[in-house]
Amino acid sequence: MDIDAFAGDLHRIGGVKFGEFKLKSGRMSPVYVDFRVLVSYPGVLRLAGEAIAAVLRGLRFDRIAGLPYAGLPLAVSASLAADLPMVYARKEAKDYGTRRMIEGAYEAGQTVALIDDVITDGGAKIELVEPFLAEGLIVRDVVVLVDREQGGAARLAERGLTLHSVFTLRQVLEALRRREALPDRTYHEVTEYLRSGAHS
Repeated sequence: MDIDAFAGDLHRIGGVKFGEFKLKSGRMSPVYVDFRVLVSYPGVLRLAGEAIAAVLRGLRFDRIAGLPYAGLPLAVSASLAADLPMVYARKEAKDYGTRRMIEGAYEAGQTVALIDDVITDGGAKIELVEPFLAEGLIVRDVVVLVDREQGGAARLAERGLTLHSVFTLRQVLEALRRREALPDRTYHEVTEYLRSGAHS
């Protein structure tokens, strides 16, 4: 994939924003990655799915699973791009019907590769693994579109999970700078934020 063109697309549709943002962790950040907007841009979503599918080709698994909510359309796109069977976890169990937490066709003992949009410190991903394990599924790999490189890979590794990313946030920033879509001042501010232990 041409990272310069893809980064430009992400910036153009508002998937990467610069300013002052509060993250889920409560920390403030000069950059915000929001890929929920991809559902409104099918061309960009298709490219993202193809990129994730390319990463998945190097892994061994029986099913892929999109993490709610931003990971769901990415997993569907990757599933269609590479003809991969998919399941997904509900945020909460239904109080009627099957009351299942995992939707789709699967059997206990099968391996699931998890798909999400971005990772920061990895805490949310660890929480979202639990429903799969509770159903007897095996999780070894987590694939994201962008790794913010703020401790997520190490935290997942502590739980026996391996992180795979299509891009790092630094690569996206460098691509935007090459396209002259990111002023030098903003580039240096964000890279310094990432370098200065923003995950501590």
